[in-house]
Amino acid sequence: MESSCITQVQREEALVHPKQGLVSKSSPKKPRNRSIFKALFCCLSAQNVNRPGGSSEPPAQKEDAHPTPKIPGTSLLPEVAPKDKEKICMVIDLDETLVHSSFKPISNADFIVPVEIEGTTHQVYVLKRPYVDEFLERMGELYECVLFTASLAKYADPVTDLLDKGGVFRARLFREACVFHQGCYVKDLSRLGRDLKKTIILDNSPASYIFHPENAVPVQSWFDDMADTELLSLIPIFEELSDSEDIYTSLGQLRAP
Repeated sequence: MESSCITQVQREEALVHPKQGLVSKSSPKKPRNRSIFKALFCCLSAQNVNRPGGSSEPPAQKEDAHPTPKIPGTSLLPEVAPKDKEKICMVIDLDETLVHSSFKPISNADFIVPVEIEGTTHQVYVLKRPYVDEFLERMGELYECVLFTASLAKYADPVTDLLDKGGVFRARLFREACVFHQGCYVKDLSRLGRDLKKTIILDNSPASYIFHPENAVPVQSWFDDMADTELLSLIPIFEELSDSEDIYTSLGQLRAP
């Protein structure tokens, strides 16, 4: 599985020309452009981050796996709203989970988002994953939904504005909320201020949740397959999980052979 061209890619070329993108031929790229895109988006491999032999399995969680010191009484998220008091917190990734973005023109783009980089405005072409609207609407009814992306806010925030017209996301977290750990931007769920046994993360990159793999529901990376039904198939699963008192037990049962 290729890493995300926006949030977790291994090669600089994939920042503007992902392997499974819609543009079949790459155009010459200037070194300056590569450095600009590299600064805007996270460019880390989700599959081979400090893993001997290139194993796709996430490394075992260590006791000292959280290098960022925590300040007592602080958390990344605000207090839970009254309407979400009894709900599980669902942390949802953006790129290659809900949408796919490219700096190259895409004729069928759902959104075109202008992003200013070093004084120059660039157009980012965004495709919505099939059934993303239905998925978000239903998840917003069942969960306290939080967007958490390793991309910068200057890109991810306007994309989310266009994607989440119904206001499903109660909060949005961007790259600065991640923990930079062994060359990877990790989404440390323990810093959210939520009960971990009532927290789920939906992400296409195992590197994003290496601190809490038991809280994860992996999703296959999406680029441009308009016949994809991954989000649609997840709806009944999350409907069942929404009443869980302990997601470790529930997810463990789902993973059991």
